Amino acid sequence: MRSLYAVFLGTFTLRFSTGLTGGLLIFYLARLEKDYGGAHVDEITLATMTALFYISELILSTPFGLLSDRIGHHRVMQIGPLFGIVAAVLTWASVDLFVIGGTRLLEGASTAASVPSILGFIAMATAGNELLRGQASARFEGATLAGIGAGAVAAGVLYDGIPGVWGGLQRDAFLLNAGFYVISLLIYRYGVGDAPGEEAAMAGEHTGWRRYRTVLLSSHVWLLAPTWIAINAALGLWATQSLFQLIRAPDPRFADQALMGGFVGAQIALGLGVALIVFFAGLVFWGDRFRKYRRTTIIFYGIGGGALSVVGAGIVNHFASVPIFALGAAVLAAGGLFVLAGATPAALGLLADMSEAYPSDRGAIMGLYSVFLAVGQIVGSFAGAEAAKHFGIDGILAATLGLLLLALVPLNRLRRFEHAVGTAAPPRDRAPA
Repeated sequence: MRSLYAVFLGTFTLRFSTGLTGGLLIFYLARLEKDYGGAHVDEITLATMTALFYISELILSTPFGLLSDRIGHHRVMQIGPLFGIVAAVLTWASVDLFVIGGTRLLEGASTAASVPSILGFIAMATAGNELLRGQASARFEGATLAGIGAGAVAAGVLYDGIPGVWGGLQRDAFLLNAGFYVISLLIYRYGVGDAPGEEAAMAGEHTGWRRYRTVLLSSHVWLLAPTWIAINAALGLWATQSLFQLIRAPDPRFADQALMGGFVGAQIALGLGVALIVFFAGLVFWGDRFRKYRRTTIIFYGIGGGALSVVGAGIVNHFASVPIFALGAAVLAAGGLFVLAGATPAALGLLADMSEAYPSDRGAIMGLYSVFLAVGQIVGSFAGAEAAKHFGIDGILAATLGLLLLALVPLNRLRRFEHAVGTAAPPRDRAPA
């Protein structure tokens, strides 16, 4: 258990660094031309930078997952922070968009090396324990989102400072972030050992790419994939494009939208902090209910919660000047976010269940998490860029709702096959909801 807790801590610190770099980069690129004499950055350029990160993660996750199956999950975890250190220093040193694009590839490699090995470790450590798997899945997602969210919150304060109190570090914050990556490296190096059964799994037969191809072509994977990709795409819209729209100079075309531009780092940090607390509470709540509800039920509720959040944000965007409307809409959005939080650990639980049939190839199988995440984030980033370019925050909201509706399409069929990916169908008289 000590190693499992160290993995969660290392996940938080690593994702904090990832979120901090991503957040700092949005501020940096938004002011690259004005403050540093660099090139002009628009929505499509930002989407390209985001896509480079996830393309790298998409391509490299499987090879690193396969490697972790052979040499040990905790050993491959240590590679990720090394890529992150180099990426943070290079970003600090350059205003050239090609160099910055290269650092995004390095950041993606950092995640690709870490996430499949972490998830392979978790799947192995929770094998045969339904309650522990639910808790571990939620804690992994909690550590991931808490880290990314805390990094994004810190980015606004570290870059811009606090008005009237401190002027911030601006681009020097990237150097500070390199130090945070070192902390993750130390945690993985000295805090994490072999998972239970890992030595035997490493000594077992590894079918590698053949096994991965077999699982990838499974009908169950392709039922899970579109739902998870669409949910990740919806989340990806808000991870990049919404923040960019909030901090950039207000666009006169969208003067009727209260959320379009003009916000400073401290305001962004406060809003993200509140959203993070609500989402984290939702993760804890749903993570303890894996034995009560089917994974697909939790995903369905999560999609509905996401739709409620979109409605609430839309009301705020157009009725922020009416306090009672704004407050009610904010509560609606927060409630939806709480429910949405359950979708990602439920999908992760399904994937962990799938890995039970392949105990010597868990790293490769769990690497599908990064594949689905990367595809979703790439789709979401470009969809959000086009939507924001033409319709502002309203466009982002409409695109988010469309992606959530798309996520519902394969869910009913996935529910009928849920027992076949490792979740035993309970007796009819006590079937979970």
